[in-house]
Amino acid sequence: MDESAAESDPLKILIADDSDSDRLILKTMLNRLGHQVLDAADGQEAVALFRSGAPDIVLLDARMPAMDGMEAAREIKRLAGERLVPLVFITSLSDAEDLARCLEAGGDGFLSKPYNRVMIKAKVNAFNRMRLMHQALSDQRDLMHERNRQLLEEQHVARRVFDNVAHTGCLNAPNIRYHGSPLSVFSGDVLFASPRPAGGMLIFTGDFTGHGLPAAIGAMPIAETFYGMASKGFDGSDILQEINQKLVRILPKDMFCCGAMVEADFAQNQLRVWNGGLPDGWLVRSSAANYRLPSRHLPLGILNADQFNAEMEAIRTRPGDRLLLMTDGVLECSNEKGQFFGEQGVRRAVEDLGSARHPFDTLMAGIRRFTGRKKFGDDLTLCCLEMVDEAGLVTLAEGAAPSTLAGPTEWKCVYEIQGSTLGEFSPLPLMLHICMEVPGLRRKSGEIYTLLSELYNNALEHGVLELPSDWKYTPEGFGRYYSERSTRLCEVSGHYIRFSFHHEPMQWGGRLKVVCEDSGQGFDFQNHPVLQATEMAQSGPRYSGRGLVLLKRLAESIRFHEQGNRVEIAYDWYF
Repeated sequence: MDESAAESDPLKILIADDSDSDRLILKTMLNRLGHQVLDAADGQEAVALFRSGAPDIVLLDARMPAMDGMEAAREIKRLAGERLVPLVFITSLSDAEDLARCLEAGGDGFLSKPYNRVMIKAKVNAFNRMRLMHQALSDQRDLMHERNRQLLEEQHVARRVFDNVAHTGCLNAPNIRYHGSPLSVFSGDVLFASPRPAGGMLIFTGDFTGHGLPAAIGAMPIAETFYGMASKGFDGSDILQEINQKLVRILPKDMFCCGAMVEADFAQNQLRVWNGGLPDGWLVRSSAANYRLPSRHLPLGILNADQFNAEMEAIRTRPGDRLLLMTDGVLECSNEKGQFFGEQGVRRAVEDLGSARHPFDTLMAGIRRFTGRKKFGDDLTLCCLEMVDEAGLVTLAEGAAPSTLAGPTEWKCVYEIQGSTLGEFSPLPLMLHICMEVPGLRRKSGEIYTLLSELYNNALEHGVLELPSDWKYTPEGFGRYYSERSTRLCEVSGHYIRFSFHHEPMQWGGRLKVVCEDSGQGFDFQNHPVLQATEMAQSGPRYSGRGLVLLKRLAESIRFHEQGNRVEIAYDWYF
């Protein structure tokens, strides 16, 4: 409705005056101005008419019998609630205290006797404009509240969809402690964790620019990529490259994601870490000096694929070591003086740890002590991962998601990678995907991946690259092993690794035969201690260690041929 038209519309006006002559004069003037008039002779009648008639403006005599104007004014204001009904006192009072009591009772103005037509018209128009302005503001407020309610409801729906994709994974594992305090329904922070098919875990912590729903736009593809690739056996570097490529493609130029990827191998007591733009991580060691993990890379979503470096730093650990990861909300926590918790606060908490105190508890207590009653000013995420003795502390669910496709039951396949591809590409996820086409094998994805992984890594590292496994038994040798591995992978040529698969159905289920061949020089499998005994030797030649023990435990049979560079295993599964 046009504002000027609304101002000229006739009003419903309530007048209350115990003087019949004054009430008649005022009613006549208001009628001639085009307004509808309700009139009352005392306060009680005025309240009753207000309750039944809902007038737009009230003109009230200050002194009336039964219920005086001030008491009637208070009751009318109560009945009006949030609706603004201008209340004008009709009075001949001149004492300042009397006039003040009228205002305290809820009056919005005064109209003096004797009446003046010009002043009455001006007063009514002025209070009507005030009433219309208040109504417009109230309507805008209600509209904003409704739109905010709809937006919040939409965010909750989006959040439920997001949580189905970005689920907690294995964040509830006993060796993980975490805290997240988003500023809104959606957070710019993300924290994902997934078990790996062959044991161990992958953890990703991220912090998008901004807050709320806009900051969470990229979280959905990150979650889908992370959990989808982790379950198929891709390593942290592969997942980082895919996430970066997706974010570069879908995010605006002014948005990016600071992130950290952690690949934990509990059996080998090893961490591989990538930090791109997050605050320093900390490895709190159980029996050595703490190790700082600074950011060495740009955030995700900035560099193109050919410029992006997904190389992860390998770190030797011991059981009981704990890794702390955090977003910048930890550093930006402030106290009542406006001071930031900062890197000094984190360092102080880490360095002041007692022997029996958990670093997660110590850091969270330090943050709460520093901020006091002040709320956190940013999305805040803190995660602590503890290295444990058991390999594969959390494993993938035994029952894989059912497929509508039946899949083949008897088939053969040969897969070979050659030359420089050996240093650039891991075939494990693809080979696992091929095996998962057999419905019965889908429930055994973890065991199948472990078999393929051990076969491939033994063939690559000890067969093609000729790396001695006993280097990894000491901290110095551990660093040398992975440094030499990277160097030799860049120089590999003229070699191959070939996998041959044959699956056949059996009356009890099925049998998968896998043959792995490499172009290396092999090893003396005839006299290898692990192949001659059930216990694993502490040291030995190539192919010694954990790999052969796992193969012997999981496979129905294992046989070596030629110089030891051709391995054949049979894996049985049951209905």
